[in-house]
Amino acid sequence: MQPLSQVVRKLLRNQHLGEKRMAKRRKRRYSRGAGREVEREMRRYKRGTARSGRGGRAGRVKSRRQAIAIGLSKARKKGKKVPKKRA
Repeated sequence: MQPLSQVVRKLLRNQHLGEKRMAKRRKRRYSRGAGREVEREMRRYKRGTARSGRGGRAGRVKSRRQAIAIGLSKARKKGKKVPKKRA
């Protein structure tokens, strides 16, 4: 019979390998940086300071969807990994 520490070590190793396989299978569509950009824009929207249009002089952002779209657009301009816009 194996000591408990060896059994635990084996289980942890197998779990780690499983996570690695999962990571390889699922590819990120949006980079973490793009996610942060959307997060930042959502905070602005919630505070009521999110603006749309050139230079932020246009109207206020009124919907969550609009805030997400603005965040993704900013991420694209910065060169983050974001899927292309749908036509």
